[in-house]
Amino acid sequence: MSEHWSGEWPRYGRTIKADNGIKARSQRGDIGATWWSRRFIEVLESFGMGGRLARGRNYARQGQVLSLSLSTSMVIALVQGSRPTPYKARIAIKSFTGAEWQRIEHALAGKALYAAKLLAGEMPTDIESLFASLGLQLFPATQRELTMDCTCPDWEVPCKHLAATCYLLAESFDNDPFEILAWRGRGREELLERLRTLRGTTLAAPAREEAPPLTRCLDTFWHKQTTTSLNLGDPTAEVRPDAVLDQLDSVPITVGGASLAELVRPAYLALKPAD
Repeated sequence: MSEHWSGEWPRYGRTIKADNGIKARSQRGDIGATWWSRRFIEVLESFGMGGRLARGRNYARQGQVLSLSLSTSMVIALVQGSRPTPYKARIAIKSFTGAEWQRIEHALAGKALYAAKLLAGEMPTDIESLFASLGLQLFPATQRELTMDCTCPDWEVPCKHLAATCYLLAESFDNDPFEILAWRGRGREELLERLRTLRGTTLAAPAREEAPPLTRCLDTFWHKQTTTSLNLGDPTAEVRPDAVLDQLDSVPITVGGASLAELVRPAYLALKPAD
């Protein structure tokens, strides 16, 4: 005997409590311990999802999400609801193209601090500016960039199963910021290998003898040096005491419109000995 839809979805019992599910670490207040995970939640809320996201907070904290997997462009979770069979929640985002990733990798390779921070488990605070300078967005700029679906009968997007997945995804970003980049199309090992290759090609320098400890050269440290290890072109040219400022990566700090390097340059020039 066939069933006819009555215009209402059938009612199921209470949520089936999950055993051994993934519980959010945060049991009260906001979910997300780092600026980049909170930024992800803020982006979703800016799409008008705030009220619907809140529906899944308890699910995330109660451990109703049984599994969570992230791959290129796709996050898939199994969430225990009121039916015996868990629902499958999926969140997809468009990954960057190969050409876009080449531009991103060259930009990251030019900033040694970025790779160092990522390896230390920290997302550089100005990384969104780096992506913006390339005409790209690290986090989705519009809701159209995200595709969310769930096998549950709820028509709302996100449903509480998707919302719970979003919260646990944010906490996974807390654990490893590389996952944000993997979601956009570059896994941790592949990205690091590319950065190592690029930095090894563009920044390699000839090996040089290690300098002695400062404690062993205090008597001569402030004496005028007769040689320099810097390759400045003409060996007879005068070595400016502020030349080191031109070798450093720019620091994104300005005071009164002047860069940090220009502010400290007079102090370096004052070190020049009198003729």
